[in-house]
Amino acid sequence: MEGQKNNLIIPASILLAGFIIAAGIYFSNKSNNPNPIQNEVQGTIVDIKAVSKADHILGNPDAPVIIVEFSDTECPYCKMFDVTMNTVMDTYGKDGKVAWVYRHFPLDRIHSKSRKEAEATECVNELGGNTAFWKMLDTIYKNTPGNNALDPAQLPIFAKTAGVDVTKFNTCLSSGKYADTVEADFQDGVAAGARGTPYNVMILKNTLSDDAEMTIKSYISQNGLEDNIIISSTKKEIVLSGALPLEIMKTVIDAIIK
Repeated sequence: MEGQKNNLIIPASILLAGFIIAAGIYFSNKSNNPNPIQNEVQGTIVDIKAVSKADHILGNPDAPVIIVEFSDTECPYCKMFDVTMNTVMDTYGKDGKVAWVYRHFPLDRIHSKSRKEAEATECVNELGGNTAFWKMLDTIYKNTPGNNALDPAQLPIFAKTAGVDVTKFNTCLSSGKYADTVEADFQDGVAAGARGTPYNVMILKNTLSDDAEMTIKSYISQNGLEDNIIISSTKKEIVLSGALPLEIMKTVIDAIIK
């Protein structure tokens, strides 16, 4: 997951102090969980804004499973996961079983271009609607090399491909009118536990059944996914952290909707 690379550099003095303290304390393997993101939502209610008509929704808004993705268009893992999510929608979206909500989570420290790219998708949404938004987003992910390498001059070209007026698009983008919208998404992600991308929250229409919970927890345990998949205490949300492979996504979804 992007956004956690600098956490590995620890001063020697801190390491020494930690060793001294640890000498008298017993730590289980679980307490050494290296992923702080998941620890923040473990066994708690996931604080995430409710899905509404203001969101970018692909698929049935009343689907039993809504996957809210917090993502960064310059994150290479998000680029990979975009392919996975499109396959998920091809598999489950056509039958109305899964919907996909996209929210912006630009990692400014390492991807300085991603925030403006997020604003670009919002301008396309204003000018062309929801279908144009998803086409713009898909075009960015397909064409960016990732890691802040997309040429900003490509954005008007992508906007034209999405079917909107380029002059109006450029005016919108230069105005910065959607900066607050992008920031609001980012803050929602922070509240929901995101510290890197991609970060996903499955919102369930119905409370997770005991059988489904048992199936998912067994799968988590068997595959060492404790740091990647967390069921909230309400059993109405499931956090999925990182660019999880299609097999994992399908296993969780199938357990829910079977």
